[in-house]
Amino acid sequence: MAFDFEPSRPPVSSISLAGMTDVVLLLLVFFLLTSSFVPQLGIEVTLPQVDASAPVEQQYITVSLTSDGSYFVDGEPAPEAQLSQRIREARRTETTTVILRADEGATIRQFATVASAAQALELRVLMATERRE
Repeated sequence: MAFDFEPSRPPVSSISLAGMTDVVLLLLVFFLLTSSFVPQLGIEVTLPQVDASAPVEQQYITVSLTSDGSYFVDGEPAPEAQLSQRIREARRTETTTVILRADEGATIRQFATVASAAQALELRVLMATERRE
């Protein structure tokens, strides 16, 4: 008795992408919903507005300057005399950048103070801005 091992149907030559499309759509919805839950920093500053912006690294130290002359390192108040020490304490091993969130009313002297403290610790300084509408 001979067995017939030939398939009765031709092989499937196309793949349905409906499942992958559903997964991509669900991921898109997930990221859109969770991006609105990213916490904002609690220090209120009015950032300057510019036409273009640069991407930011994940590992950074945030230094905020307010219009009344106050300094904040990662949300904690820092006296000007201890600014370099506070930045050094907030630095992690892979940190290479200081994000400067300066109010529009902050002075150049405040910026220079933060920049010199960051330079002493061999850190880059990036200025946080908001995109013009």
